[in-house]
Amino acid sequence: MVTLMKLRLLSGLCALLIAGFAQADEVELMPGHPEHYTVARGDTLWGIAGKFLTRPWQWPEIWRENPRIENPHWIYPGDELVLDVVDGKPRLQVARRLQYAPHDPQSRSDEEKRVPTIRVEPLGQAIPMIPLNAIQPFLMQTKVVEAGDMEQMPYVVDFADEHIAGGAGDRIYVRGLPESQLSGYTVFRAGSPYKDGETGETLGYEALYVADVEFQVGGDPSTMLITKSNRDVRIGDRILPVATERLLMGYQPHPPTLPIQGHIIAVVDGVSQIGQYSVVTIDRGVADGIETGNVFEIRRGGQASIYHGGDEETFNIPSEKEGYLMVFHPYNRVSFALVLNAIRAIQLNDAVVSPN
Repeated sequence: MVTLMKLRLLSGLCALLIAGFAQADEVELMPGHPEHYTVARGDTLWGIAGKFLTRPWQWPEIWRENPRIENPHWIYPGDELVLDVVDGKPRLQVARRLQYAPHDPQSRSDEEKRVPTIRVEPLGQAIPMIPLNAIQPFLMQTKVVEAGDMEQMPYVVDFADEHIAGGAGDRIYVRGLPESQLSGYTVFRAGSPYKDGETGETLGYEALYVADVEFQVGGDPSTMLITKSNRDVRIGDRILPVATERLLMGYQPHPPTLPIQGHIIAVVDGVSQIGQYSVVTIDRGVADGIETGNVFEIRRGGQASIYHGGDEETFNIPSEKEGYLMVFHPYNRVSFALVLNAIRAIQLNDAVVSPN
């Protein structure tokens, strides 16, 4: 296992060396890009960047902070974005909406009255980089457990009141709970294994969210109360502390430092269709050099064969780009990622590769 991971990192490093440590790509504007755009509710920075740039993660390279704005790092619905050229390079600036001073019959002339002034109104919530509502449930209720770790976790051994399954309001007995108690726990159940798209090696298991529970009485077993459940709690289900992941407002999409190749190996929550804002699992993680915010191209290729003169001829189908995804929660061997845009239908086992 360790050797395989080292080979992946080494191959990525070699590819980078062969490329000659290329400098950052020049900013390439999207053909037919707008000269200005008014931010609307529901927009994301990624979506807006895609209107101007062929590589949306280059947004910071064209973003010019406006010193007249209190917090230039965020933009809001109603802001007007203007594209211009500064020192020969494209730059995107923001201008808050303006309004004219109201008509004053006491003033000397209409020309003096119509002086632009900053509109005084609450701006509300700044638009996020990506649609945070698409990933929030997966941060809190979806986990990955590495092979062998499930057996080490506390587990349900029985139910109070002679139940054979439990739901909200029921009490359960748990063995293996640490002496240092926390206020909240979740119940998980082992799901399907996550396997490497090339080797078939098991990288971990999906941990299916079952219920929320809270500690009541210590001992062996300890007593816990089910406070909320999505599924019936069963004997053998495992216990984990409540997730503490933070929902980041400022996810920063960026390519991986080293070239990385992997595959989409699962669609989270059993959805069969993969499209924009689908959450998927890829077979690469922190051990492969992945970090939060890494952007990958989704590509499909493969092989086909024909019979020519009685012989079978096999050939490679050119790889075609299908869209982009961004890693928002990397684990050791796998990662959860959000499909940011989809040019065509995406399928399981499609490749993910470092951009460019």
